[in-house]
Amino acid sequence: MSGGAIRVLGVDPGTRLCGWGIVARAGSAVRHVDNGVVVLDEKAALASRLAVLMQRLDALIAEYRPTLAAVETVFHNRNARSALTLGHARGVALAVAAGRGLEIHEYTPQQIKKAVSGSGRASKEQVQQMVTMQLGLAEPPQADAADAVAAALCHAQHLALGLPVVQLPPKPKGGRRKSQAALEALVARQQAAARTRARNRGGSR
Repeated sequence: MSGGAIRVLGVDPGTRLCGWGIVARAGSAVRHVDNGVVVLDEKAALASRLAVLMQRLDALIAEYRPTLAAVETVFHNRNARSALTLGHARGVALAVAAGRGLEIHEYTPQQIKKAVSGSGRASKEQVQQMVTMQLGLAEPPQADAADAVAAALCHAQHLALGLPVVQLPPKPKGGRRKSQAALEALVARQQAAARTRARNRGGSR
């Protein structure tokens, strides 16, 4: 990590899809480091999924070495069952981050949306677009990853980094089928990257 740089890990908890994103601050400048989604087997028992989530988040922190974490709070208007399930994933994220010595900051979904878009009622698609625009990304992150990057950006703004707030773009068209196709493509890329890393490790021995 470059001298004086601070890395913020954003986490969008979930027991099927857990988004993560990392931004780096150096002075007043903020840049995107990486983002992704921990994809968990929805057919597996909850305890097994939480164990996998713990391992994956711990590995991410070890690899990228963030110094701070920003986590979305439970949305209180959810039904009780959904909130309880989501709370398990949040607990894992908080425990892993604390165990690695990260300073943790929590924000409501409305605070995060407002920080990156100027509106606490922004849609997931609008958050994706705003994250892409603010960080100059080549393409929008997957929706859960975008929410995680937005959480990291929210904390960056809280640290008075002076990130601009621009006008919300129009909500794009697209339904569940398009989102599913994007998720499948994301998973395929993650699997291909994992195979490449495995080959590289094998060749370096």
